[in-house]
Amino acid sequence: MENHVAIELEAMVMKAQPLFTAQSCCIYKVPHEVRQLNEDAYTPVLVSIGPLHHGNPRLVTMEAHKQFCCQQLIQKSEASLSDLVSCVQELEPQIRACYSEKIELTVDEFVKVIFIDYCFVIEFVFNYETMLSFQSDSIFSKPWVVKRVMYDLILLENQVPFFVLEKLYNLALLARNRHFPSFTNFVVSKFSFQNEQSVLPPPDTNSIAHFTDLLRYLYLPPFHTRPSRYRRGQLGFGHGGLLVVLGHGASEFVEAGVKFTVNESRQGCIIDLKYEYGILKIPHILLLEDWTEISLRNILALEHCHYPQEHYVFDYVDFISQLINTGKDVDTLVENGIFNNQLGDNKNVAEFFRGLKRNIVVTSYNATYFHISQELDAYYRNPLHKNLAAMKRWKGAVSIGGIVLLILTIIQTVFTILQVVL
Repeated sequence: MENHVAIELEAMVMKAQPLFTAQSCCIYKVPHEVRQLNEDAYTPVLVSIGPLHHGNPRLVTMEAHKQFCCQQLIQKSEASLSDLVSCVQELEPQIRACYSEKIELTVDEFVKVIFIDYCFVIEFVFNYETMLSFQSDSIFSKPWVVKRVMYDLILLENQVPFFVLEKLYNLALLARNRHFPSFTNFVVSKFSFQNEQSVLPPPDTNSIAHFTDLLRYLYLPPFHTRPSRYRRGQLGFGHGGLLVVLGHGASEFVEAGVKFTVNESRQGCIIDLKYEYGILKIPHILLLEDWTEISLRNILALEHCHYPQEHYVFDYVDFISQLINTGKDVDTLVENGIFNNQLGDNKNVAEFFRGLKRNIVVTSYNATYFHISQELDAYYRNPLHKNLAAMKRWKGAVSIGGIVLLILTIIQTVFTILQVVL
């Protein structure tokens, strides 16, 4: 006698298909354990790009503006509307495969959504400076709107594949004017405010998946100079742990004689730390409360999902968070030009960096940072440097004690005079 449940289950599982493959997928829903720490940092406020937030009632207002931008791009395009749409239609299977979630849209619906969004992104980025200079029309004449849309464009869940943006840009604009820069150079120039180290555009555009991935690229050194990595357990610390831990904050290292300076090298990037002979060089980072948290959180979410073996930006955040355990540690880095703190109280900076790395899973560690932590620890444990730190703390304690004693002496003198007078 046939088991009808078994028959139904067999039919069900035979139809099962993987939602995505590691080779093609690059756009993810941020995992719940990461997203719950600050949902606003991963959720678009004004505009949805791609299918993951399409149809959100909070974002419907921007749809008409997206269509207007699409119209503007079509009017200036050398290619016909039919050619532009055909480009997206031909690439629809590859575009759909880039998303980690199953997209509940028909092929035609998906093409329409993606086409409007692609045109909007190109037109918006193309006119970014004009909008900021109050020369645009309608809603984009408001600078806060322009800035917020730019924030929305770098969210991991709000992405479209970079390679199709490039194809449409080439069809619509580059064919018309050969003096236009390549799409990659064009976009990198728009993100110059996030590129303090003047990192050059990637030579291979296929290496960039989308805007979030581009921001991560601007944090990293060139491919051929990226440091090697140690895997869990490779260093033999037991239980598979890495134990790459800084035992002291920046202020304690300074007491021991370590000097902190800004790494001025323009060949590196924001995570390019250098240590030699008691001097730790760290590139300058400008702390902008909104943009810094949004960009770093989405880059870390991308590394968590897409670069589990190459989480270089997480390594940087983790290293800095260990250097700044207290407000005094932050003071040390601010005084030495590493930070330009716009987050308010310096204690907020320490909590800011600690909060960024929560719930991110790591499987390896940056070998360069590991060796820097080992050398810093050895420098601090050197008896000469250790005694210097102890003397500085003792001197501080003596100074505080002397001040207290002076205050008590003054109070006692005042009381003595008052007793005599009265």
